Amino acid sequence: MSVEVRVPTLGESVTEATVATWFKKPGETVAVDEMLCELETDKVTVEVPSPAAGTLGEIVAAEGDTVGVDALLATIAEEGNAGPEETKPRAHAELAEDTPAVTGRATDTAQTLDVMVPTLGESVTEATVATWFKKVGDTVAADEMLCELETDKVSVEVPAPAAGTLSAIVANEGDTVAAGGKLAELSTGDSVAAAPATAPAAAEPPKPAGGKDVENAPSATKLMAEKGLDPAQVTGTGKDGRIMKEDVLNALSRPAAQPAPAAAQAPRAPVPADDAAREERVKMTKLRQTIARRLKESQNTAAMLTTYNEVDMTEVMALRNEYKDLFEKKHGVRLGFMSFFTKACCHALKEVPEVNAEIDGTDVVYKNYVHMGIAAGTPQGLVVPVIRDADSMSFAEIEKAVAEKGRRARDGKLSMAEMQGGTFTISNGGVYGSLMSSPILNPPQSGILGMHKIQDRPMAINGKVEIRPMMYLALSYDHRIVDGKGAVTFLVRVKEALEDPRRLLMDL
Repeated sequence: MSVEVRVPTLGESVTEATVATWFKKPGETVAVDEMLCELETDKVTVEVPSPAAGTLGEIVAAEGDTVGVDALLATIAEEGNAGPEETKPRAHAELAEDTPAVTGRATDTAQTLDVMVPTLGESVTEATVATWFKKVGDTVAADEMLCELETDKVSVEVPAPAAGTLSAIVANEGDTVAAGGKLAELSTGDSVAAAPATAPAAAEPPKPAGGKDVENAPSATKLMAEKGLDPAQVTGTGKDGRIMKEDVLNALSRPAAQPAPAAAQAPRAPVPADDAAREERVKMTKLRQTIARRLKESQNTAAMLTTYNEVDMTEVMALRNEYKDLFEKKHGVRLGFMSFFTKACCHALKEVPEVNAEIDGTDVVYKNYVHMGIAAGTPQGLVVPVIRDADSMSFAEIEKAVAEKGRRARDGKLSMAEMQGGTFTISNGGVYGSLMSSPILNPPQSGILGMHKIQDRPMAINGKVEIRPMMYLALSYDHRIVDGKGAVTFLVRVKEALEDPRRLLMDL
């Protein structure tokens, strides 16, 4: 009996992924839950385990293919049922005939294939042609990348359906194309198909990553292009030296200075005095357009307001300094400030539950639990992993969760499930030196606390001026369900708990 391997659920707002790496080949024996392949989305990397023990049969979605949720990836012949037909992969020509993204018309000497826009996802109907990797007249190998499309969610690379010559480009860079639309024409045939093997070395496409003849992960290729990073500067950890997105992030995070992009090193013509000649206009990516739109939608939907206060961090810092060594020795994790702030917020949310609620139509949904979102900066941008049931966790459990989530965020290993379901968020702009700012709500949440830089300031204490370590706090809230009294009360309770941490022990 044959068992189907399908794309797992990728997350609430993610409808497709790219097949990054196959760890097994057709005909190889696999065990239950053994990793078969790795998928990449614009946010996370997803590993697909084997649903049964047996022999890997046909691989339907090859590396570089874009697949939707629940799409068929491969088949597995269960133990004792493997047959030659089940384990034999289809020829590439057969795949090309089956796929709806390619149509063809025969001529006397060759066949012309239409290169079409692949399926973009259930809710995505159009894309923008971002980059053509080939020019008209270039010879291409089967599955070699022709162009890259951008949607509001992901980047999609379009491979050549067969070996041949790119005879026409129908959709140019910057054009918007619909799903199933025509991108280009590819001429194939016996003489054309043999061309890549007999062409001189100079005509061969450059090999990726240090001369290794492997395709890098699509997300890695895109990120290197965005950051102007030479693949030779990145050490690939994937199969056969394949560069993964994580490898690019690691290269970008290294303190050693990277050489400037080739374009920046090239000699430039004298710059005219006119300002326009000194400007550079770059079209926003679909993803950046979506981020901009959603942030604006958050402002337009919620009646967002911010209230401020300041907290004297003297007692928290003293308590931390007194117990940090003993804490780390016993629990194996450093005692930071996030556990204090998380505890203080959980304490305040019990008194002001509307800050931990959300609006659903005409209903207000109150959460009798706290799933705390902790905003974390990563090389690819800001992410918000969620610590579930933070209100029932100890200081040590919170610190361990924060450290583990932060590490996974920096390594690009967070799953979509780990970034969903938050009921309240804490954002620490102080690590970047921010003295005061107004955080933006993370819908459908109704509250977000902004932490800032701890700075010594003169304060009036019992009629005397003393230098104290002070931090400004900002609470942005949805005024539709949180009144000013509730917002101010929440922030005052956080301030009181931090200025006298014993209140947390006494539940005061």
